[in-house]
Amino acid sequence: METAEAIRTRRAVKRFDPEHRLTDAEEKELFDLVLQSPTAFNIQNWRFVVVRDPELRQQIREIAWDQPQVTESSLFVVLCADLKAWAREPQRYWVNAPKEVQDIIVPGLQQYYTGQPRVERDEAHRSCGMAGQTLMLAAKAMGYDSCPMDGFDYAAMGRLLNLPDDHIVSFAVAVGRQAQAPWPRPGQLPAEEVILTDRFPAT
Repeated sequence: METAEAIRTRRAVKRFDPEHRLTDAEEKELFDLVLQSPTAFNIQNWRFVVVRDPELRQQIREIAWDQPQVTESSLFVVLCADLKAWAREPQRYWVNAPKEVQDIIVPGLQQYYTGQPRVERDEAHRSCGMAGQTLMLAAKAMGYDSCPMDGFDYAAMGRLLNLPDDHIVSFAVAVGRQAQAPWPRPGQLPAEEVILTDRFPAT
């Protein structure tokens, strides 16, 4: 499937075939693509928790407004992020770059994040957002559907996943074979309302 078609046909699907599973090869291909997603300073701060345990999935469903895609999807992925990834041996993110590039980027990375908890958190969500979109579009290109999810108790999700204190949960994505078609697109704002030229109009 071409990229443009995947973008136009991707929908948030709520019901999946609970008997279907991705093959190991399909799952590997999917994550090979997801791991190409961009991150600031190449810190690769996303962490993908693939929830396979049926009992754990049921516990997550209970804290997620009983949404069926948690337990019915072929693949349920919780996108988390390491807030301190930038500080964990940062030279490894640039190990293949020329030394003159490393000498600029690695110290710059430290300067950008040190003492900036809001920047850490903002970058974490940006990284997960881009990875989540890659995951959904790659799944669609492979013939699968998906659903991005944030309708759950974040604190409870963290406890269920044994989330480290210096990590956050961003959102989740369910992937699988559609069992029920989504309703028609609910409504799209006109382009002229959301695409601006140069700046917002004066008020």
